[in-house]
Amino acid sequence: MVESTGGEAGDGGAAELLDRPLPEGVRRRVVAIVSDGFGGLTMNELPAQLRQYARFTPTRRAKFAGNAMAAALESETLFRQRIGERLREAQPELAGALDSGTPPPAADPLDVAAAAYVLRPAGWVKLVAAAGEEAQRADAERVDEETRAELDRLREQLAEAQAHTRSETERLRTELDTARREAESVHRKLRAALSDVKRGEAAARKARAEADSARAEGQAQVSSAESESRRLKARLGEVEAALEASRRAAREGRSVEDMRVRLLLDTVLEAAQGLRRELALPPVSMRPADSVDAVEPGRMTPKDIAARALHEHDPAILDQLLALPQAHLVVDGYNVTKTGYPTMPLEKQRLRLLGSLSQLAAQTGAEVTCVFDGAELAAPVLLAPPRGVRVLFSKAGVTADELIRQLVRAEPPGRPVIVVSTDREVADGVAKAGARPVPSVMLLKRLSHA
Repeated sequence: MVESTGGEAGDGGAAELLDRPLPEGVRRRVVAIVSDGFGGLTMNELPAQLRQYARFTPTRRAKFAGNAMAAALESETLFRQRIGERLREAQPELAGALDSGTPPPAADPLDVAAAAYVLRPAGWVKLVAAAGEEAQRADAERVDEETRAELDRLREQLAEAQAHTRSETERLRTELDTARREAESVHRKLRAALSDVKRGEAAARKARAEADSARAEGQAQVSSAESESRRLKARLGEVEAALEASRRAAREGRSVEDMRVRLLLDTVLEAAQGLRRELALPPVSMRPADSVDAVEPGRMTPKDIAARALHEHDPAILDQLLALPQAHLVVDGYNVTKTGYPTMPLEKQRLRLLGSLSQLAAQTGAEVTCVFDGAELAAPVLLAPPRGVRVLFSKAGVTADELIRQLVRAEPPGRPVIVVSTDREVADGVAKAGARPVPSVMLLKRLSHA
């Protein structure tokens, strides 16, 4: 049993009730008193709900078991008396003053109210209420002081901020004026720069136009110079060719003309002899009328043979042409081979054609010249011309067609010249020069029947 003190045994202390919640400050002091008194109690002296906090330190008990200790102190009278005894032992002067009804005036009102709440002396409710009011007044005064201090601090800060704002405003105004002046200067410089740029662009456009005009004029002059250079080179080539021909003619004398005249004379003589044999004319002496130039009856030319009623590709026409006196057969070699056997290699094409032409020359006794394009050659040809056939390759820069036209122009007027080629340009060219063109198919048919 716990002994009852004077204030605790009186009916007045037991009958008094607190009609309002404990002020927060008083409650914290009460929880601290209970937490400090925990250590002097055994496990059995503690209420069941507080035994789990027995091993906690006073600080931890106040932190984690404050609500539970306050509830137990209010509901467990015996627990409150035991805590009150520990308080009397810890603070005997305060407890005695409360029992005598004269709390020490210098004591903290919160400590006095908390001790009165635990010890429950007579008039403890008033002490708790007075402590709460005093604490509220103290809090209000403290808050008021803090508010005034905060207000003063805020006023000082406001004054400082206003002063700083004024100085900053002045500084910014000064900077703004400076920036405006700089912007105006920059704008003036920009306008001047834009004007300079426009003038520069105009000058650049004018320079480009002048450069384009000069370039076009230079190109025209270069083109004209190139044309003149080509013309002069061509003229130089012609002059060199004429010079070379003159030199060759000077060296050879009139051998070429003599050869042409002699060949024409032989042709005329053989034609006359053939005509005499064909007509079986007895030899007669020359008559003055014989000197008159006229066409003798029965004398045939390549044009007369063309008028006969034969198919244009009939090999008989070629036989008739080759039967003419002093006939010269000129063959466009690759034109014939690529018409007759184009799939064979060029070397085999040449050998096959030249072999057949050799047989034809032996059969007809005609002069046979076969012309090949030298541009088709990858290297010089090692070729032994067959008997009775003249083989020619065109020089660099000269086509076989041009070489054929040169051969035709080299013949004297009146000699039968037969050109074998399917090339229309070649055929037309040699026909104008007096030769008789025949298609390659006709020669191929004639060679196949040999």
